[in-house]
Amino acid sequence: MSDDVTVTPADPAGAPARAALCAYYDDIVTRWHGRPATAAEVDELVAGAGDDRLVPPHGLLLLARRGPDVLGCAGLRVLDGVGEVTRLHVAATARGRGVGTRLLGAVEARARGLGLRVLRLETRRDLVEARRLYARHGFTETERFTDDPYAHHCLAKRLDPAHPDG
Repeated sequence: MSDDVTVTPADPAGAPARAALCAYYDDIVTRWHGRPATAAEVDELVAGAGDDRLVPPHGLLLLARRGPDVLGCAGLRVLDGVGEVTRLHVAATARGRGVGTRLLGAVEARARGLGLRVLRLETRRDLVEARRLYARHGFTETERFTDDPYAHHCLAKRLDPAHPDG
């Protein structure tokens, strides 16, 4: 990945963030159903997702950009002293270029900056690329912490504040 990719916080209600989140929802619905997501399905997810909670002090949303182009997003929610990674998505045109690694690294750095010692996340069984990314970053299977029926894998990682890699 080239150094011209930046990762910065964004307002989830802003147009670039909304577009990135809609792309995320479109992708997960499309993959789950094996057909293109409908606008109604994406709109329903956007309306009920609670992305407005991805703002300080209870969370944040990061966007990866190359110039004006948004390449992906990642969210962090702070819940009872634990960081929860959410909405990690890389545009299909940017996959395989380290954007996911850059986003996940930025989420981890922000979590450390907030004094968090644990990150956790949930993912589906069909999101194999995401699971590989999380494994490369030291996330391991943990006890189930959600009742979400689409959460097939619950993962966690202990953060060592003295070491940026974990």
